[in-house]
Amino acid sequence: MNLKELSEKLGLSQTTVSRALNGYPEVSEKTRERVLEFARMMNYRPNSNARRLAIGRSNTIGHVAPLSDHDMINPHFTDFIAGAGEVYNERGYDMLISVTNDGDEEQVYRKLARDRRVDGVILHGPKADDSRIELLRELKLPFVVHGRMAGPAEGYCWVDVNNRRAFRKAAEYLLKAGHRRIGLINGLEYFAFATRRREGLESALAEYGIAPDPDIMFSGEMIEPNGFAAMTRFLAHPNPPTAVLCASVLTAIGAMRALQARGLSVGHDVSLVAYDDCLSFLPSTGEDPSMTVMRSSIRLAGRHCANMLIDQIEKKPGEQHLLLEAEFVVGASTGPVSQKATS
Repeated sequence: MNLKELSEKLGLSQTTVSRALNGYPEVSEKTRERVLEFARMMNYRPNSNARRLAIGRSNTIGHVAPLSDHDMINPHFTDFIAGAGEVYNERGYDMLISVTNDGDEEQVYRKLARDRRVDGVILHGPKADDSRIELLRELKLPFVVHGRMAGPAEGYCWVDVNNRRAFRKAAEYLLKAGHRRIGLINGLEYFAFATRRREGLESALAEYGIAPDPDIMFSGEMIEPNGFAAMTRFLAHPNPPTAVLCASVLTAIGAMRALQARGLSVGHDVSLVAYDDCLSFLPSTGEDPSMTVMRSSIRLAGRHCANMLIDQIEKKPGEQHLLLEAEFVVGASTGPVSQKATS
């Protein structure tokens, strides 16, 4: 039995029956009970396409992951999806992840909007100037951005971490400990978050009259081998850094491996600070943390994005912009500038 047949037997419109089945408040309790009881008697199972047409919603949220965008296939994306998925489950939504070929992302968004397969999307990894945001506005597809573009972040909903302040605070801590040669192992700087992280370091250096040195700065994928390669390069410099900021715990692990390969002590010879997304497979909590970190849960960011988007879809009042602050936690990977570095 389909929705049309069920509606005809009840003598009600398809819209009324569908809304009764889905708990919409505008349907009276008496009508809802009648519809639900008859549906049980008829062993009715709603067809998802018919349901979508009847109520104008699919109760599905989309995530588009381009194959060329390596940041989308790492543990950060997995933990974000876990957090968002918790909210979808709590609020009665499904999730659609569309992995697309290089250059096809725009067509995927257009198809999702045209086919009404999703009620909205979460946009990942915004670039400094991101054409996807204007596209989603044009498509009138509700969306929330995990992050922000460069410049004023108006006209769209977003959840982001105050990356500039987090890296400035970490750099200030190192500068107060006597460090003057501070390196950076950053993410890919066509992403706006990575640009803000570099700017945070540079603003702290400027307060001390120190010019940033591009020879001890690296931008690339946030993976362990890049941390190792970047730190190896830094150590080969005639005037190597005494401290390094890492955009990820993953790159920090690689940097530690490079230091150990040279017989150097982390926190004594070279200080390390990492940005910690609280990855589920790599916890850094505890009473005596081994790593000094800027901590902000990416899983929690996933929950915030999901709730913000569903509120937008359901036309409920809620936040449109949410700027989270990272917690600074001192661990064993930092210390005063080494005497060897100042001698």
